[in-house]
Amino acid sequence: MTDADPTSRPALFAGPVDLHLHSNRSDGTEDPAVVVDRAAEQGVRTIALTDHDTTAGWADAAAATAARGMTFIPGMEMSSKDGWRSVHVLAYLFDPADPDLVAETSRIRDDRIGRAERIVRNISRDYPLRWADVLEQTDPDATVGRPHIADALVARGIVRDRGEAFDGILHPREGYYEGHYAPDPVTAIELITAAGGVAVIAHPAGRERMSDATLRRLIDAGLGGLEIDHRENTAEGRAWLHGIAAEHDLIITGSSDYHGTGKPNLPGENTTTTSMMQRIIDRGSGSAPVYPVG
Repeated sequence: MTDADPTSRPALFAGPVDLHLHSNRSDGTEDPAVVVDRAAEQGVRTIALTDHDTTAGWADAAAATAARGMTFIPGMEMSSKDGWRSVHVLAYLFDPADPDLVAETSRIRDDRIGRAERIVRNISRDYPLRWADVLEQTDPDATVGRPHIADALVARGIVRDRGEAFDGILHPREGYYEGHYAPDPVTAIELITAAGGVAVIAHPAGRERMSDATLRRLIDAGLGGLEIDHRENTAEGRAWLHGIAAEHDLIITGSSDYHGTGKPNLPGENTTTTSMMQRIIDRGSGSAPVYPVG
């Protein structure tokens, strides 16, 4: 996954293309290799592993896709905040060693650990939950987050599943919630772009739809594309996003946002066209796809 001249890259990837999947290196429930297996079972031929604020699963995912004759697109989902609103920025084909991007994602991960510890401390006042319970549910290389606390609550028999945890104890209204550090999305996009990557906003038209003004500010900052075909985007929101994409010639992606058993989403339930995939490959310069041998 070294830097390469985009003009010399062969179009060896195949469809269907799913550019948003998570492993247990962040808040998914399966190893990167298992994520690849699940995608292959659903007929997906090109995938991006986009764990939160980490590239820890790249090597395992690349090896697994190579073994199955699939193409691997190096990716990440970077945390950011626009005021109180969480904005997730998908990043593709960036340099994983870029010092500025590494420093920022390290800061995000470190603060997530402190935030998770504070949440557990709050919960432990009312429920039998310990920090050690959360660590038992977390891969050593993972970016710790609320899903791991949810898994610990399930393991302790306090709730039935992640959904019940997020609808109850982990919901902000319950009073246990704590915030965490994340940069402004403009900063995230600028860092990704400076590292040779392509920035795509994840599902920006769900129930908490991003404002038109915010989206245009991100386009001015160098945003490369929009994740439009995603189960969280509303029909009205998708139509709005298609209009914005056409106006600014943005890349359009469709993805599953697969998390293993952590969400009902299945690999390949939404996909990206091969022409849009090629645009990402042509634009990204920080790392290269890992194509099947031969």
